[in-house]
Amino acid sequence: MSAQAFSAADAAAGVDVAQFITFAIGEDHYGIDIMAVREIKDWTAIRHLPNQPDYVRGICSLRGAFIPIVDLRCRFGQGLTEATPLHVFIIVQIGRQQVGLLVDRVSDIVSVERATIKPVPEVDATKGHGFLSGLATVDGATVGLLALDSILAADAGAAD
Repeated sequence: MSAQAFSAADAAAGVDVAQFITFAIGEDHYGIDIMAVREIKDWTAIRHLPNQPDYVRGICSLRGAFIPIVDLRCRFGQGLTEATPLHVFIIVQIGRQQVGLLVDRVSDIVSVERATIKPVPEVDATKGHGFLSGLATVDGATVGLLALDSILAADAGAAD
């Protein structure tokens, strides 16, 4: 994926553009608002904590702070990630807490005109939108835009 170019003329014309860090989990592409991203960290060993949900893989130490690591593949109901040195953590700010998101790879930084972001189709009206806040098309590919607040919510994406 390559970034979409928006010129100074677009900015002057009032085009409302959002930037996202895009990443992959398998063949699926997702994006996180760049303003929530604190850093991208290469894979490092993590320490398991007892009595955590399966998707919370443990913690890692980052400049003296312990950061919980969420396995997004597992959180999305696709099983545990078999982490290798090629995997990365995207450190994001969710409310007052920093959280590491375990992903397969980071793809790009993209700019998307906010008016082109589509809502997530509702399959079941009794369920929330789960983990996505919207869908965008970047270079012909669909990118699911993460609703970071739902990643730690106990009932987000629940299937019951």
